[in-house]
Amino acid sequence: MTEPSFLDVAADRRLAYHRLEGPSPCVLFCGGYTSDMTGTKALALERWCRAGRRAYVRFDYAGHGQSDGRFEDGTIGGWADDALAIADQVTSGPLIVVGSSMGGWIMLLVALARPARVQALVGVAAAPDFSEDLLARASAAERRQLAEQGYWLQPSAYGDAPYPVTRSLIEDGRQHLVLRGPIPITCPVHLLHGQRDPDVPWQTALRLAECLESDDVTIELIKAGDHRLSREPDLARITAAIERMAKNQRLWQGSISAGPAQESSFGTSKGYPAAFQAGNPSRK
Repeated sequence: MTEPSFLDVAADRRLAYHRLEGPSPCVLFCGGYTSDMTGTKALALERWCRAGRRAYVRFDYAGHGQSDGRFEDGTIGGWADDALAIADQVTSGPLIVVGSSMGGWIMLLVALARPARVQALVGVAAAPDFSEDLLARASAAERRQLAEQGYWLQPSAYGDAPYPVTRSLIEDGRQHLVLRGPIPITCPVHLLHGQRDPDVPWQTALRLAECLESDDVTIELIKAGDHRLSREPDLARITAAIERMAKNQRLWQGSISAGPAQESSFGTSKGYPAAFQAGNPSRK
């Protein structure tokens, strides 16, 4: 496997990424919470884009995979900033953003911040506002640990070790909630969700579709699908969704290259359109 490239985003922090050159739009993959860019979907999309000579970028958020930083220091706003840094400085031109699980939340924030560039979205078991869901499901003991020590350890069904859910993740997540009102995203959106997803209920896709202002929203429910949606038939559905939206938008033209950096800051509200800030009562 080839070594990743690195993007310097701070004096002491780099983001690892892999990029394929090819015609635009670039497919930008945003992974899930605790996932990295070597996962099944990230690599399958890379193989598909390589076979079709399409532009593609996968990357690790700070504290994930080969990127610098500690996982427990991460927040939704910080990881959205990471995605924006990759979009701004590693790609140029139109984007199709694919978001898996937490990456489905991140893709929405990217689309809100860069509406002129994001041409389509594909959500795979998208989990917007999942930090609030984690807190709602927390036990009394876990809530007490959060109050007293600033985190609790959440058992993981996908790894041996539990992962920390921190106070900063919860508090920062509340600054970026999207399911509390209309979402001013008007590009085409395709949402795939498994009806046997034990982590994110498939009804989340329905809630998201209702909030999106776009009239071009497709929901694809996979009855036997789990949260990962990484079986071969699931992967085929994901790539088919990308292909369909690209053809409908008459995309796949131009080329990808490193583009100029643009200001981005999800640590504050600067990345959001003013209408979204005013229209979302959950934002502080």
